[in-house]
Amino acid sequence: LANSWKHSDWCIAGIDLDTGGWVRPVTTLEDGRVPKAAMKLNGYFPRLLDIIELPLAPTGPDYGFEKENKSILPGQWHHCGSMCPADLQSYAISADCDILHNTDNLVSLDVLQGKPLEERHSLQLIHATDFQARAAQKRTNGEKTWQGVFTSNNRKMAIRITDPVFIGKLTAGYKPGKNCLITMSLSMPYKPPDWDEDTPPACWKLIAGVIELAES
Repeated sequence: LANSWKHSDWCIAGIDLDTGGWVRPVTTLEDGRVPKAAMKLNGYFPRLLDIIELPLAPTGPDYGFEKENKSILPGQWHHCGSMCPADLQSYAISADCDILHNTDNLVSLDVLQGKPLEERHSLQLIHATDFQARAAQKRTNGEKTWQGVFTSNNRKMAIRITDPVFIGKLTAGYKPGKNCLITMSLSMPYKPPDWDEDTPPACWKLIAGVIELAES
């Protein structure tokens, strides 16, 4: 349900079909990102809705705030089929709820670390019915990017999209439907240079996957 860019490699995540809980497979790299070479699928590259079986440890590094991480173990991965978008709605929450802890576009690291580990959610599947996409720029370097815009708790959220397949479609002129399942993720902690020195770093909310549903 998430297959997004992460420092020239990938961040992948999904829901364990046995437990219904989120899992983010991570490597031994400093931020857990997953190179293509680590995906042992005989050249196949995972897509949203795929069912993938892969060897994972019971736990993994949480980087101080992520509870879903499990370390990738040696061994082959297996592509076992695909889900239908409608089958995922039981895992989604309404966009009218607080998304990843609050109604802002970021979460302070000290807020996350103040929660018990089991409550440090860094992944959620959101059902939005008024989704739109718009071109934007990164505040750090002015690089072109895309934002997903939708209503949450009666306010508009504008969140950067990191799903490269969806970005490719948008760049080519594609107009997505309004009825979508959105995989929300948190970035690694970051502190902009213009923030006060006493302000803790924050994790920005990201759209790591977009799955369109039938408009009906």
